[in-house]
Amino acid sequence: MKPRDIPNLITAFRFLLVPPVVMLLLNERFGTALIFFGIAGFSDGLDGYLAKHYHWTSRLGELMDPLADKLLLVSSFVTLGWLGWIPLWLVAVVVLRDLVIVGGAIVFHMRVERLEAMPSMVSKLNTFAQILLVLAVIFSQGIHPLPALLMELLMYSVLVTTIWSGFDYVWTWGRRAWFKRDRD
Repeated sequence: MKPRDIPNLITAFRFLLVPPVVMLLLNERFGTALIFFGIAGFSDGLDGYLAKHYHWTSRLGELMDPLADKLLLVSSFVTLGWLGWIPLWLVAVVVLRDLVIVGGAIVFHMRVERLEAMPSMVSKLNTFAQILLVLAVIFSQGIHPLPALLMELLMYSVLVTTIWSGFDYVWTWGRRAWFKRDRD
């Protein structure tokens, strides 16, 4: 193992955190789930810092990092939706957006050109909103109830940013594919 492999190992560790977070949520052990979710968030920041600061980036890391984040977030959304703490309609919108993006990325990669994953600013805002909502729901269920108005504001923020970022990805990558086709 080389030092440059450390970010990828941290990302792999984040994949391993997904099943315990889901099990803890299903067993309503919110405090512990919050700790595990926090560890996953810290590890995401740490692997990103190490990769950028020491130039330990890799193609594998570029692909694994967002997948680990998405797996944790989507699993948390589905679980919290299953438990009735996030509305199923919101879970459906979040999952549908991710399926459209992943499906589009696969088609773009296979039919247009090698995909260089670049999250847009609105996508980063959406991820931040989703993380805040998951943290707020877990905190509200296990530590201290949060005001209903705050929870509703977070849910609608996730809805708006999810739809906005989904359309942004389709528009941006659809145009890129269209122009690439015209040049070839």
